[in-house]
Amino acid sequence: MNIVLFQPEIPQNTGNIARLCAATNSKLHLIEPFGFILDDRHLRRAGLDYWSLVEVQTYLDFEEFSLVNQEGRFFYLTTKGQQFYYEVNFLPNDYLIFGPETRGLPPEILSLNPSHNLRIPMRPEARSLNLANSVAIVLYEALRQIKPLWHKPI
Repeated sequence: MNIVLFQPEIPQNTGNIARLCAATNSKLHLIEPFGFILDDRHLRRAGLDYWSLVEVQTYLDFEEFSLVNQEGRFFYLTTKGQQFYYEVNFLPNDYLIFGPETRGLPPEILSLNPSHNLRIPMRPEARSLNLANSVAIVLYEALRQIKPLWHKPI
């Protein structure tokens, strides 16, 4: 699977997501600008010693990301989505795209393919979930569906 963070702001979230990507053999795509420097000590510490296990690709902007990655489907995670993430039949080369912690994905990205705007169910009074938690929720549902080869019972 492919996890995409559009303009991530909090290094600890990105580090935790990198660790998650390493554990699940998912590629991590980071779209600039970031709210931190990639060698930030908080980012490194959150990812612990997993950085060597994760494939990370950075992009200057969403346009570059879109041009480089044309082989899979893009799904945009947003509180504004009309479809729940678990209603999608995920494929191994899909891209799960998450916005920055404080503002989410911008309207110009969400308008690219509104039928691919997905949400995680939560009570109306809750504004949002933590980014790393959101990535984990959706990624593990996608992996459950595609039953990757590396997932074998002990």
